[in-house]
Amino acid sequence: MLDRETANESQAQLLRRIAAQDRQALTDLYDQTAAMLFSIAVRILGDPHEAEEVVQDVFVQIWNKAATFNGTLGAPFHWALGITRNRAIDRLRARQRRNQLATQFMENFAIASDGQAAAAHLDKAEVAQIRSTVGNLPADQRRVIELAFFGGLTHVEIAEALGEPLGTVKARIRRGMLKLRDNLHGYL
Repeated sequence: MLDRETANESQAQLLRRIAAQDRQALTDLYDQTAAMLFSIAVRILGDPHEAEEVVQDVFVQIWNKAATFNGTLGAPFHWALGITRNRAIDRLRARQRRNQLATQFMENFAIASDGQAAAAHLDKAEVAQIRSTVGNLPADQRRVIELAFFGGLTHVEIAEALGEPLGTVKARIRRGMLKLRDNLHGYL
């Protein structure tokens, strides 16, 4: 194991090589730091799948921003750790926003499993608009939204049930919820 100063200099050299678009240097830095960065991301997010995505994003950012690293401000690992922390917190905030949007949707539009709207404060035209908007979502988006918000399944459970990649499921839910928000903004 390298002492801290030697490790810092080695990682700083890797960052200089990464800034020069050296893919092997990125691989070497990944090998040295990914496990610890993943551990931190899991602690923040509580979800290993999301933590994997964060670490992937971190190394894309390292690839793109290696030239901005300033060794006088801190160690290379701490720089990468800061990127990881910020990315994980951003993802946590995005998750909270999605959950708030879903909660608003659920509170305003209690839709039973048979698709009947149960929002008593809406007139027939409004109920028809809501049903139409939900019905007009692409089938793949409608299905994952129903499973997530009305079936109570987690993203991982949906991915397993449908045999789809987790990222695909999350993207479909997000796109569908954004369409619902845009088309039903007057009701929220």
